[in-house]
Amino acid sequence: MDLAILRALQRNGRMTNAELSDKVHLSPSACHRRVQRLEQSGAIRNYVALLNPRAVSLVTTVFVEIRLSGQADEILDAFEKAVARVPDVLECHLMAGTADYLLKVVARDSEDFARIHRQHLARLPGVAQMQSSFALKTVFKTTALPL
Repeated sequence: MDLAILRALQRNGRMTNAELSDKVHLSPSACHRRVQRLEQSGAIRNYVALLNPRAVSLVTTVFVEIRLSGQADEILDAFEKAVARVPDVLECHLMAGTADYLLKVVARDSEDFARIHRQHLARLPGVAQMQSSFALKTVFKTTALPL
């Protein structure tokens, strides 16, 4: 039942409790208790509005591979704290393989990305090498986890 609730909320987080309870075939009070329990347990982390990047003029997505100068905890920690403060970075992943980190960055255009690169990315601590790849088209994108 919890998975059915989570699946429904991933598709429409704004539905009312009455709509949700009808969709998962529970009474409204039982459904509300389950949702509260899922929120308290951390299974439901947050409710957000998913914006259309084009509608807010952020049409360029760039994936940036970062190699650091070393793997010491101090270097990793300093990098992670600094990159978390860059507003244009949507995601940062510690990687296995040739790159240490993979960033997903949004920008208005290539000139805006050049500004982000100069003002933020090039100043990140411990960076030895960066490689940027511009996405030409988003073929598929979802925020829903496969439950």
